[in-house]
Amino acid sequence: MSRPSTSRPKTRLLFFAEAVTLAHVARPVALAQALDEQLFDVHLAHHPRYRQLLGDLAFSEHEINSISPQQFIQALAGGKPLYDVSTLSSYVGEDLRVIDAVKPDIIVGDFRLSLAVSAELAGVPYIALSNAYWSPYCEQQYVVPDLPITRTLGPALAQPLFSLVRPLAFALHCRPMNKVRRRYGLPSLGYDLGEVYTHADYTLYADAPDLYRMRRLPLNHRFIGPIVWSPEFPRPDWWQSLPSERPIVYVTLGSSGPAGLLPMLLETLGSFNVTALVSTAGAPVPSLVPENVHVASYLPGEDAVKMASLVICNGGSPTTHQALSQGVPVVGLPSNLDQYLNMAAIEKSGAGQCLRAGSCEAKALHSVISRVLDDAVTHAAARRLAVRFTEYDSAIEFQRIIKQIGEHPERRRQAGKD
Repeated sequence: MSRPSTSRPKTRLLFFAEAVTLAHVARPVALAQALDEQLFDVHLAHHPRYRQLLGDLAFSEHEINSISPQQFIQALAGGKPLYDVSTLSSYVGEDLRVIDAVKPDIIVGDFRLSLAVSAELAGVPYIALSNAYWSPYCEQQYVVPDLPITRTLGPALAQPLFSLVRPLAFALHCRPMNKVRRRYGLPSLGYDLGEVYTHADYTLYADAPDLYRMRRLPLNHRFIGPIVWSPEFPRPDWWQSLPSERPIVYVTLGSSGPAGLLPMLLETLGSFNVTALVSTAGAPVPSLVPENVHVASYLPGEDAVKMASLVICNGGSPTTHQALSQGVPVVGLPSNLDQYLNMAAIEKSGAGQCLRAGSCEAKALHSVISRVLDDAVTHAAARRLAVRFTEYDSAIEFQRIIKQIGEHPERRRQAGKD
């Protein structure tokens, strides 16, 4: 007589990635790929626009809509709400369609704001991935980003006005979500944009807590550490012949960076005794490239960072985390508020410098690059952060939290109330 199986069924996870930037797709994919296939049945819902960058995935995929990166960036540049009521409502419908088909035990989302409605309607525990600088518990000072008012008045005059109207502007950004929640009979989330961006049964911060000053977090808000991920691109032909006697500077402005700065950036790097490795992230390659600058549409970022003495990027968390995990300081050229908030924390740590993309000039760019490249204090701060980063393994911490939720189903939707 055969003995009945005592093995537990796999926990079914459904990841939602909002494909407005590569980062919001990369983080869920990195966590999903690290899960034990013997314990988890993994599904990924995403728009396929970044699919070619993800390589082979050993889990089921489901297509959903996401607004275009261009629409997303234009909303950021104009200081407008990222989603209107119609878009969020359509997202809720798509979410529920996939949730009904997959029947997950747990939902995980990265900036898929509609899950604050759809997961609750479906009665499925929801984990939101976010950055700590958007937390309602983060003690934050908001630098005016590159908005129309900044371009008109300049940062110095725009900052006090931005500080004055920001709470009202954030409240306006919250209105579409609250209207959609009311439409489905759910209570308002209030008018704290951080609450709207991070609302979930569990909120996990893909950051190191050392960089942020947080008020006491509830039990369902946790740091899991940086999620470092890089697409596997082939090395260009010139990679093997790179000179070894000069410092290497790795440049990538990413999918949401100020591509218009690329020609000035290349010209500036041409005046330094460095070797520059530049990824255009698909943007056109400038016609004039200095001899010491090597350009490709995409580069293996992880390999480039390991060789670099300096990383120049848009100031967003994916590339800055990649650099700091290797102890490499960064120069950030932010334009949107997300990037400014990330760079503010890095500047405070001493591991990098920020230069406004919207008012960047060649002289200031040269000065900042020279200062960070040669400053021993900045390099030492970056190395200290690298040591701290090694103390966090986001994949292991994520899997531990998933197991906790699975082992205590009665507590799934009461996580923050204990």
